[in-house]
Amino acid sequence: MANCSTIIIVGASTGGPQTVRSLMTRLPVLDACVLIVLHMPKYINASVRKSMSAVTPMKVELAADGMALENGLILIAPSETHMVLENNQRVRLVDGKKVNYVRPSIDITMKSVTRDGDVHVIGIVLTGMGSDGAKGISHIKDLGGATFAQDESTCVVYGMPKAAVETGKVDFILPPEEIADKVAEMIGNMRDSQADPGIQGNGSPSAVKLK
Repeated sequence: MANCSTIIIVGASTGGPQTVRSLMTRLPVLDACVLIVLHMPKYINASVRKSMSAVTPMKVELAADGMALENGLILIAPSETHMVLENNQRVRLVDGKKVNYVRPSIDITMKSVTRDGDVHVIGIVLTGMGSDGAKGISHIKDLGGATFAQDESTCVVYGMPKAAVETGKVDFILPPEEIADKVAEMIGNMRDSQADPGIQGNGSPSAVKLK
């Protein structure tokens, strides 16, 4: 049995900490575990965790090897190590080569999601240079998950979101605040659908579990 109802993976680079913070500000406590992958120097890990914790009612932790995914928990990938999922239930921190010139890599985390009938998955790519996250978004979409990219007008650098959009696998292109609102709406619909089998949700991609 999965430890959380929904896995949300958020990736960002240039301008990422502030952008992720604005997204987290809008989110209530979710029936979900949020995994955040940022390209950032190690010396700001603790301050980023503290900054995120100040704007969300959810619990925010720097990920440690073996930590279990839980509803209402936000895990931030520490710098200089990749964060992967083990059976969609816990995180593992692994060394390994840089991917897309970075470590941690958004692609590595997103591509570690596996098909699981008990878990919904949402992938989000925010501002950043390069293309990290594009392959991960494609993977999540191919599994039946819901996918988001930040719109160009609100990005510090429209590199990673553009690469994600160009895959053709992004469901929604929105500013961070609207991404947060849509994610909260989706997860609410999932919860209602599970509570009442007669409710079919809004027909959005996120209403489909990984099969």
